[in-house]
Amino acid sequence: MSRPSYCVLVLCFAVLLFGSLSSATDISFDGRGLKIDGERTLILSGSIHYPRSTPEMWLDLIKKAKEGGINAIETYVFWDAHEPVSRQYDFSGNLDLVRFIKTIQNEGLFAILRIGPYVCAEWNYGGFPVWLNNIQNITFRTNNEAFKHEMRNFTTFIVNMMKHENLFASQGGPIILAQIENEFGNVKNGYYGQDGKDYVQWCADLALSFDVGVPWIMCQQKDAPQPIIDTCNGFYCDGFTPNNENSPKMWTENWSGWFQDWGDRRPHRTVKDLAFAVGRFFQYGGSLMNYYMYHGGTNFGHTSGGPYITTSYDYDAPLDEYGNLQQPKWGHLRNLHLILLSVQKTLLYGYRRDIDYGNMMSATVYNYEGKCVAFLGNANESEDFTINFQDNNYTVPRWSVTVLPDCFTEVYNTAKINSQTSIMVNRPNQADDGSEPYKLQWVWRRETIEDIKKNGLVRDSVITTNKLLDHLSVTNDTSDYLWYMTRLDINPGDPFCDKTVTLYVHTYGHVLHAFVNSRFIGTQFAINGKYEFVFEKNVKLKPGTNDISLVSVTVGLQNYGDDIKDVPIGIHGPVQLIDYAANVTKDLSSNEWIYKVGIHGIKQQLNKVHTRHQHNWRAEALPTNRPFVWYKTTFPSPLGTDPVVVDLLGLGKGEAWVNGRSIGRYWPSRTAPKDGCPYKCDYNQPYTGHECATNCGKSTQRYYHIPREFLDDRENVLVLFEEFGGTPDDLTVQTVTVGTVCAHAYDNNNLQLSCQGGRVFTDIRFASFGDPEGTCGSFKRGTCEAPWALSYIQNNCLGRESCVIPVSEYYLGPTSCHSSEYRLAVEAVC
Repeated sequence: MSRPSYCVLVLCFAVLLFGSLSSATDISFDGRGLKIDGERTLILSGSIHYPRSTPEMWLDLIKKAKEGGINAIETYVFWDAHEPVSRQYDFSGNLDLVRFIKTIQNEGLFAILRIGPYVCAEWNYGGFPVWLNNIQNITFRTNNEAFKHEMRNFTTFIVNMMKHENLFASQGGPIILAQIENEFGNVKNGYYGQDGKDYVQWCADLALSFDVGVPWIMCQQKDAPQPIIDTCNGFYCDGFTPNNENSPKMWTENWSGWFQDWGDRRPHRTVKDLAFAVGRFFQYGGSLMNYYMYHGGTNFGHTSGGPYITTSYDYDAPLDEYGNLQQPKWGHLRNLHLILLSVQKTLLYGYRRDIDYGNMMSATVYNYEGKCVAFLGNANESEDFTINFQDNNYTVPRWSVTVLPDCFTEVYNTAKINSQTSIMVNRPNQADDGSEPYKLQWVWRRETIEDIKKNGLVRDSVITTNKLLDHLSVTNDTSDYLWYMTRLDINPGDPFCDKTVTLYVHTYGHVLHAFVNSRFIGTQFAINGKYEFVFEKNVKLKPGTNDISLVSVTVGLQNYGDDIKDVPIGIHGPVQLIDYAANVTKDLSSNEWIYKVGIHGIKQQLNKVHTRHQHNWRAEALPTNRPFVWYKTTFPSPLGTDPVVVDLLGLGKGEAWVNGRSIGRYWPSRTAPKDGCPYKCDYNQPYTGHECATNCGKSTQRYYHIPREFLDDRENVLVLFEEFGGTPDDLTVQTVTVGTVCAHAYDNNNLQLSCQGGRVFTDIRFASFGDPEGTCGSFKRGTCEAPWALSYIQNNCLGRESCVIPVSEYYLGPTSCHSSEYRLAVEAVC
């Protein structure tokens, strides 16, 4: 049977499978897999976090996942977002968990609910609400009664909500698995000891007490008590074995890429390597695999953790931050998914036989009821191998897996990509007549620099004390900004009077701004992943009263580690004035310090569309490189349906709002190192999160997502709080779409090409079938080619949004040579 015909059958099978999911009600498991109504079922899942997108995006994201061969959607539940204040709950907007799960159900997909409630997830404080710190004698994630009381309360609340809406599979809903805790096994032994072991048992008992009718899982938990299933997280889990022979082999986090820190390169994981990891996992008995992430999305507001994790949570996922298909990753994995689903019964019920050819080359054969499936796996990093398997020769490229669904026909190899590569472009928002980019007109105003009044008080201060306090203990994370203010009287005879000295501040960051007598002195932030630093700037004190105002700024709270609540944040001291020349130091750490939370513009709601503080905005003399400035402009909604971004290159650091809704922190002035980005992204070795990095020497993140749900039909208000200093002069609102489509497909495959947003193919820049060479943008004709390939593709693709090209001599040939494997290279313009 030819490959195109086989793929059609696979697609039909997948459609039948997806159409039947909603009827599943009984969920159980054994050592080979999860059982849906008594039948072992292969689960291909993708993580989509509902708060990292918007309700308007959910259906499109889930549909694209389904079209990509995904049959389950996994999400965490974010405690801090849902219970921002103790016993006050929020499930509105993009926190509407029930609506999200029902959207999954309506598309006929399964759901995996990871309640945690600790999530890590590069999310602020790992998902813990900061108010937990105010509970006496609390210690997180251990056998601590105060913590267990709060964890039980929230977990019970979520479980009861799901039960009330009949969302567990036992009730006819889509939830087939639930998770308690998260990656606790990574930290418990070294830090928590016996209390950690007792806590794991308590978590298991709590989960089972809910009697939800679906299995519970714990990831990275080798001592997960039965019947809790322990699962694997990582870049590769083919070698993972669950802790009980009656538990199936599950991979809850297959890292599709990696997250990005401010000041770091942009990480990429090639689809060849990702597909190789998936192929190896199912070759060696895997039954459930979940991509983390399938859609990463955006860290809106102050939700990013770290610290220093970017607003973008793209994660190099199959669906990019904005919801576009990230090609070829989406398409190459889709082809693999459909093949795996078509042979799932043989994989989950069949007799397995492994064959070792040596040098990391192996074959695995599954036989069931007369059907046979084989995987040919080459984990060698440097050599391709040709092997004889069942009297046929197969060449398996290094670091790849070949799938033979009938133990004879090669229909897929993880290293051979037969999907398009989409080159995304940003298009400027056009003026009303569509003739030129829309020009933004700005107004601005200063942020108030807090100082101490004559009576020794500070407006809206929260506490005064003779010591330096932890940032988090004062703010409860209600703001990134905390003012530390003190007053110093300098007599004319004082050795520091009218003299240049050094202001020395030891802080646990993450950013520090300093003002003396309302005059800006300087800014500093931690680098190289360190969370503490020393700020030193020269200052000149006047005779009489001098005010020192220090602004501690957080950039996301730590989300991973042992007991994260013990991590110091803010100015812990010492704070000193030092005359290095005279070797004299004045310690201010025990001065009277006045604390104020937040910035004045937020209290005045300058970030909102409607506020009574609309005056004092100025249009003239737009400042540049001035810290603590507010900017505001308006813009029309871009036409069409393509995702919308704002290019903030030229600004320093701050936060942005569109129509009063935060699109997150921005920091375009933070650049990545100039080195460490390979010229060519091609590796055949274990991925660690650093291979194939890009964006060296450039802004870590210059584009910020504006979901269309945030936009009004006509005029929109963009507000920026610029903390460091920069200029908005060159800022533009843009849309993101497919510009150029390239492919280098192998013989006997169907190549699907598509634009997006209603755009059609306008030009075929290159097309050659035979043995073309080169890469996208620099394709070259080889030694032989078919003369009709270009005209065939022009006739079938030009003027259309998508087209399917059968890659074979029958349609594109004949060629002028004989080859065992022809290829098609195409470059088309949308």
